[in-house]
Amino acid sequence: MPSLSLNGESSFAKSQQQEAVLSRQFLTFMLGEEMFAMPIDDIREIIEFCSLTEVPLMPNFLRGVINLRGAVVPVIDLSVRFGRAPTPVAKRTCIVIMEVTQEEQTMLLGVMVDAVRAVLTVENDKVEPPLTFGARLRADFVEGMINIKDRFIVVLDVGAVLSVDELSSLMGMAAIEELNTPSGS
Repeated sequence: MPSLSLNGESSFAKSQQQEAVLSRQFLTFMLGEEMFAMPIDDIREIIEFCSLTEVPLMPNFLRGVINLRGAVVPVIDLSVRFGRAPTPVAKRTCIVIMEVTQEEQTMLLGVMVDAVRAVLTVENDKVEPPLTFGARLRADFVEGMINIKDRFIVVLDVGAVLSVDELSSLMGMAAIEELNTPSGS
């Protein structure tokens, strides 16, 4: 029988709260042959890939926008954001809808991935610090590494990867670049 503390909270409830703080959940997904993870805290939903509306004067990592129940949601090709080839659309291609908050501004962003794998619950001490060399990503995009059965999964820092400020400035630069490109090229 659970014991009751003086403040009315059972020790069982306390141990559950402590356990929740000691672990985190991550969504794992594929980009090409590599597996990545991101914390589920900011994930709103995962949808099947649907048709996108392309937007002119946008950088190549912004594949387009979708209509999600009346909201216009920009969709970022995570592979292109990482400086790789565009994600080919296949049967398992998904859009992960993220709720990103920066500087008290919340917006929905879609992230295009090759395939969603699973949700992992990982103890905080099992998330290892990122490598300081040899990563094929910008260092600020990596929050850490998870070792699962001798295979490492890169944990993304969603705030850096989907930085609203950086994405906005890149979109502005793409528009200026497009306007300065001669129409014959």
